[in-house]
Order: sequence, then structure tokens, then C-alpha cells
Amino acid sequence: MADPKGFMTTPRQDWPRRPVAERVRDWDEVYVPGALLPIINKQADRCMDCGIPFCHDACPLGNLIPEWNDLVSRDDWRQAADRLHATNNFPEFTGRLCPAPCEAGCVLAINQPAVTIKNVEVAIADQAWELGFTPPRPPDRLSGRTVAVIGSGPTGLAAAQQLTRAGHTVAVYEKDDRLGGLMRYGIPEFKMEKHHLDRRLEQMRAEGTKFRTSTAVGRDVGAAELRARYDAVVIATGATAWRELPVPGRELAGIQQAMEYLPLSNRVCEGDLESSPMSAAGRHVVIVGGGDTGADCLGTAVREGAASVTQLDIYAQPGADRDEDAEPWPTYPKIYRLSAAHEEARDLETAPAADADARLFAASTLRFTGDESGRVRSLHLVEVDAARRPRPGTGRTLPADLVLLALGFSGPDRQDGLVDQLGLAMEPRGTITRDAGFATNVPGVFAAGDAARGQSLIVWAIAEGRAVAAAVDRYLTGSSQLPAPIGPYDRPMTV
Repeated sequence: MADPKGFMTTPRQDWPRRPVAERVRDWDEVYVPGALLPIINKQADRCMDCGIPFCHDACPLGNLIPEWNDLVSRDDWRQAADRLHATNNFPEFTGRLCPAPCEAGCVLAINQPAVTIKNVEVAIADQAWELGFTPPRPPDRLSGRTVAVIGSGPTGLAAAQQLTRAGHTVAVYEKDDRLGGLMRYGIPEFKMEKHHLDRRLEQMRAEGTKFRTSTAVGRDVGAAELRARYDAVVIATGATAWRELPVPGRELAGIQQAMEYLPLSNRVCEGDLESSPMSAAGRHVVIVGGGDTGADCLGTAVREGAASVTQLDIYAQPGADRDEDAEPWPTYPKIYRLSAAHEEARDLETAPAADADARLFAASTLRFTGDESGRVRSLHLVEVDAARRPRPGTGRTLPADLVLLALGFSGPDRQDGLVDQLGLAMEPRGTITRDAGFATNVPGVFAAGDAARGQSLIVWAIAEGRAVAAAVDRYLTGSSQLPAPIGPYDRPMTV
């Protein structure tokens, strides 16, 4: 603990964002470049070294947060990078994309603003790359065992890196033309520039991991054939089967799933397209769904030049403070949060009729209506109570030339045939069944990440990848020294 009074003398200060008017004109990350390092040492000093760090339990990776906070406060970036990478393969991803449940579990957060754990994490990760503290770590010797990992999202990449470093020969199969899963084509550039992903992939290649892009297992290569070719298979395809909105008018043109819309803007940033064929430019956009994917659509539509953008959230507007009875510390509370995209929408007044920023809370879609050509023109909604029952007399109509459905995901997409060709057992909710060792009903086949857990956070995805790697290593060799931070049935802290 570098400064015993740091939490009393230093106020919380977050990484400042660039001015809204500036950042909405480009796709660069929203934060002021170089503005984090001058403040991060004093922010790390706010860590209380509390003795019972609940931030550990709040983070499924078990990040050693007080240790690397202390090291950052002393400017010891090498040791901080070592402690950070001891539990997290990709801290530059989580430091940008994770909603930071660790901060909700910070002991300081009982009665003060939490330590800026997420900012400290990303500062360490970026400094580690800048100062050369992240060299490839190829294995000393090979085991002679082979593993196929299906899916190159955070779970698949974490599993592949751990297994490669353990000496196994690993090939990652990705159905898209580029690696990264939703980090590549689902996360907008303004949340994470893709050079962070490309840099980590180059490290993995140098360590010996093989990658096979544009290869959908079940379609381009048979799932049974793949299983016969490798000693073990890890299914980490994610939960990409999106949820639908079965209301009248859903068949109208201009109503798209969020994951049909977001990849196109990412392809524009990659240089594949000059402009998105689903661009929101000049359109009245309504986003149905109040989660992070909806916020990603919001920030994207603003940058594309939408005439208006409104986001519908079926839940009531949360308060600014934690409800100590319903969601006591150290659980992750549902409070009003202003993401960068919502800040932009608020300042630019993209949705004049919204309750706050661009959001309409407690709003449920009733139906869509369109024009003579069959294109959507209006969305009809109603206000609902806590039980989602319509409130009489609260019906409204919003102009809508483009509607984006961001309602979450139910499990892995089965269209490629992977699940059926292997004969995998499935849970009623649409996820892959597995036992306490991450193993499916098919010998030698393991399932991890959202494909088996269901839709979750990036920290859980990476933790699953690390844990399934330990399970596969044990299956192949009889024992394992790889860390397993979670089990398949672990869940976030709740009341």
C-alpha cells in the first residue's frame, strides 16, 4: 500500500473522453490519447489494500488487483504486467470492454467512489506492450497432442493460448474471414480499435498457435471429421443465435438484427466496404433493447449520421445509487450508467422524446407499420409496469426508417450443423450441455464460453477459456498445472 491515506486524499478521476463533437466524426477510441498515464499512479494509490479484497471475488478471473495497484503506484510496470497477465490473457480487451464488476465489489465503494480498477488495468496492459513486456511465450517442448478450438472469440483465444503454452499443437477454426469473433465484427472500433486484437493474434502465432479462417465447422469441414483428426476439440463458438421480436409488422424491410447491422460498420473500418449497405445516414433509427449491444448500435448510428436515434429499454429507469436492499454491496448493481454512446446521444439530442440521453425506459414494442413498398416507417410502443404489463393510455408512435433488434442471444447458432453432426446434448435454454469438467456427452469434446454458459461478459468468457484449457490439458496428459479460475456452474455474486 504505497499511500495509506490515498483513498482519503485523492478523489476518483476517470480516463477523460474526447469532446463529443470531435469523436463522433471518426471511429477512433473515445478516450483522450495519453491522458491516462498522468493520473493513474494517484488513482492506484486509492486502493486500500483492504485485506479481504472482494474485487477478487467480483472478477471471475481472480485478478490480483491490490497487488498490481500497488505496483502501478510505484511505477513498477514490469512487475505490474507480470501480475496482471498471471490471471488474464488479454487485459487490453477487458480493460476496454468489461463493465468492471470488480469496481462494484471494491471495499471503498461501500461509501465512496470505487478505485478506477478498469483504468489501471488498461494502463498496465498498454504499458506492457509499449515497453516490450509481452514477448511471445512458446512452449519449451511439444506434447505431441493436438487440439482444435472452434471459435476465435475471447474464450477460444484464451483456451488456445493456454493450451499452446502448455505444449499442445492447437489450431483455431473461425468461420469469418478475420479472427476475433464478436470482438472483430460486433464491437465497434470506437470501443476497441482492432490493432489491439491484431497485436495479440501476432503474439499467439509466434507462440505456435495455428489459425484457420473462413472455415465453418459443420459446413466447410465436417464436425465428425474434425473430431477424428484431433485428440481433443473445444467448442467456443459463442451464443450467436439472436432473439426475435414476434410482433405484427416484423416482416417489414428495414427491421434488422443488431448483429446484421454492426459487422457492416466494422467492415467499413477494415476497408472492405466504402459505406455500409444498412447505413443509418439520414434515417430515423429505433433500437429495441437496452443492453450493451444496443448502445453499440447507438454509437454507430450517430457516427453514420442518423436523423434521429432512440433506444427502447423495457426496464424502468434505474436510480443513480445502489439499492442496498435489493442489490447490496458487493453485488453488481443496476444503476443509471452513461456510456460514451449515451453521452453522445444526450449532447447531440438524437432523441428529443427520450426520458434520458437516447433511451425510453419501461417501453415495450407493440407493432410496426410500413409504407406501400413494404418498408418500416413507424414503431408503436406502450409503457409497461415492473411486471411488463401495459399501462393504459401510454401508447406512442415513433418514426422509424431503420429498426435494430438488440434483444440478446439464446445459445449457439445451429445452422452450420456442428451441434447436430456431433450429436451434442443441449440444454432446454439452447446452450450446450457439459459436466463439471467442461466435457460434453461426446468423448474428447469440450464446450466453453457463451455456447455453454449462455450470454455473458468478456471476463467470464476469458475465465471459461482458461478453465477449459486446464480441463483439456488434464484429459490429454492426466494432470494439469494450468489455472482454472472458475467451474462451469459458477455464477456472478447475487443476493
